[in-house]
Amino acid sequence: MDRSTPESLDGAFLDGAAVAAELLRHAAVRDRWPEGSALPEMSVGALACHLSRQVGRVAQLLGRPSTLPVLASVDEHYARAEWVTSRSPHDPVNDRSSDDAEAELGHARMLERLEGDTSRATEHLRSGTAQDAIDIPWQGWALRRDHFLHTRLLEIVVHTTDLAESLQLPAPEFPGPAFAPVRDLLVRLVVRRHGQAAVISTLTRAERARNISAF
Repeated sequence: MDRSTPESLDGAFLDGAAVAAELLRHAAVRDRWPEGSALPEMSVGALACHLSRQVGRVAQLLGRPSTLPVLASVDEHYARAEWVTSRSPHDPVNDRSSDDAEAELGHARMLERLEGDTSRATEHLRSGTAQDAIDIPWQGWALRRDHFLHTRLLEIVVHTTDLAESLQLPAPEFPGPAFAPVRDLLVRLVVRRHGQAAVISTLTRAERARNISAF
């Protein structure tokens, strides 16, 4: 087993999705739907739809047999993904037209989709119908199920925080089993990108802190 990922993230993913769903149901999301979010060129509604789609991806893909080559680790996924090294929201890999299109349908429709997606994802994970390898067709490769869920958890934790910031609300706290894998993955990614010394200095020395990011 790849020790960088816990043996099973099935329950952690569902717990993380529940935290995101609570924020997505907040009246402030509905009331500020068309306003700009904390992310460049994304409305609150588009950001909310992007966040909710992480559950939709899981519901959509978990039950499909894999036909693509399986990467060895979640870290390799982020090393290969073009959006990680993109520097502009205008790059084709960062196209958010699907988020904008979903946002046009409104808050209530997003919540309706989220409820259905959560039910389907839960059924796959609890009934044993989830596949061991999950295709990521927009990337052209597959990941082991726990690696795939790890990527969706990262999206959920990061974008839930983005959405809370957009609404000037306190960021929700995630349960340890959902948060810890994301924390550890982000640390590995930021070390790979900036090096050990930059990370250690930033975490321990205010006078040498740098503006570093995993992406």
